[in-house]
Amino acid sequence: MLSYKRSDRLGEQIKEEIADIIMHKIHDPRIGFVTVTHVDLSDDLKNAKVYISILNDSAKKGDTISGLISAAGFIRSELRKRLRIRYIPELLFKIDDSIKEGVRMVKILDDLEKEE
Repeated sequence: MLSYKRSDRLGEQIKEEIADIIMHKIHDPRIGFVTVTHVDLSDDLKNAKVYISILNDSAKKGDTISGLISAAGFIRSELRKRLRIRYIPELLFKIDDSIKEGVRMVKILDDLEKEE
């Protein structure tokens, strides 16, 4: 039987809650279509790196991050209402380009296949 760390389980729950909060509660025009891809929660549960994928051009990524940073206090207060944990972690938002890189790799493989 596999054992999972508490930080992994809680990170997954935080990811789902943050995605719901961004989608339904935040009405900042700087924040466009954002997908929360992963939350890396520290073992002491005090810090969380929230990885997001943004469906905008590169120029708007800075605006989106700024909007999320300014909404971090609101997101933490919403998490406090939704989660039954003693300490709500500090949130650090980071851009996750893995989806973009995956699409690029698929395109490269398709181009190689067409050449053959």
